[in-house]
Amino acid sequence: MYLAANGRPDAPPRPTGARRRVPATVLALGTVSLVTDISSEMVTAVLPLYLVLGLGLTPLQFGFLDGMFNGATALVRLLGGRLADRRAHHKRVAGAGYLLSALSRLGLLLAGGATGGIAAALAADRLGKGIRTAPRDALISLSGPPESLGRSFGVHRAMDTTGALLGPLTAFAVLWATADAYDAVFAVSFCTGLLGVLLLVVYVPAAPGPAAAPPAGPRPPRRPVLRDPAFRRVLCASALLGATTIGDAFLYLLLLRGLDLPPALFTLLPLGAAAVYLLLAVPVGRIADRTADRAGRRTAFLLGHGALLGAYALLLAPVSPPTVVGVLALLGLFYAATDGVLMALAAPALPAAGRAGGLAVLQTGQALARLLGAAGFGAAWTLWGPRPALWAAALALAGALAAAWRILPAAPPTAPTIPTIPTAPEAP
Repeated sequence: MYLAANGRPDAPPRPTGARRRVPATVLALGTVSLVTDISSEMVTAVLPLYLVLGLGLTPLQFGFLDGMFNGATALVRLLGGRLADRRAHHKRVAGAGYLLSALSRLGLLLAGGATGGIAAALAADRLGKGIRTAPRDALISLSGPPESLGRSFGVHRAMDTTGALLGPLTAFAVLWATADAYDAVFAVSFCTGLLGVLLLVVYVPAAPGPAAAPPAGPRPPRRPVLRDPAFRRVLCASALLGATTIGDAFLYLLLLRGLDLPPALFTLLPLGAAAVYLLLAVPVGRIADRTADRAGRRTAFLLGHGALLGAYALLLAPVSPPTVVGVLALLGLFYAATDGVLMALAAPALPAAGRAGGLAVLQTGQALARLLGAAGFGAAWTLWGPRPALWAAALALAGALAAAWRILPAAPPTAPTIPTIPTAPEAP
């Protein structure tokens, strides 16, 4: 239950409703992410079909492309975070990333069936995402009090996932209306992406509050984020777990093969996971916040990967319609308990002036690990077959979970205090 005032009789009344709990900047960024995710998920939904079934790529080739699609822009993530921290240009840097991702859809239109052109377009899209993600998450973390970060990230991720839910539906509708014309999907995705950029320019403020503004006068010395032991533990644990995450597309392909479904239904499989993510993102964030003094965010993050391990286990059994429901539900729970919760777990350990750069380091480590995981699973599938590869992934994830339980700090991390240089007293 929320109190209307802070206990003082002269305290001004606090706003009621959702805005009391969720800052306006978070809602604006959530709207931008919703529209942008419709654009990106339209492409993501049809990409495995287009590459594997349409162009005839092997699982190994698709694994490398999928890994690049999700994690081969590490240096750009770091650069985006660094640029955003300089004079607090979070909105400008994020806007440049959103624009680049929208323009990458034109690259897919122009590439035709050339693998090199498709790879370049995917790289441009990931460049855009790498540039924008850390500044956007820094804006979210700087828009409200640290004790409500789980809720703020949960609301943003729920709105983002709404776009992920609508994107495959839109792609399915476009393919049905145009007789499987992939170019039409790319064209609609491009126009939707430009709308997201426009919403960012109009509705997202340049800075969420005084915490994001550059300090006046000489800058205090900045402590490198990797020197903070609590942040290092979060970084190592997330990278270790990321290396055992094989990628959603492989899970969907395994479901498709197990049930011998028509390829056109592939675009609908992500809807189940997105729906569960949408329903659970805010509740999980609120629960993690309420138990933050007992390391609730740490527990939620680890339990989310336990749900992913459960999805792997279900796929090792004979695939049936209940298996599909279970895998999609566990995958949605995995994202609800890990995506925004990881940012809420790490952000308090970072100073406001270096928040974007620190989150970029965390996202880079996780992205590189997932690159290795996707490529490794693709290679194992090609060499051993899908079932032995999935067994290896499940055993690796179980070991990574045990290690991460020991690595992550038991107490919630807090930002280090940077000592200030004392000034000489003024003369009387």
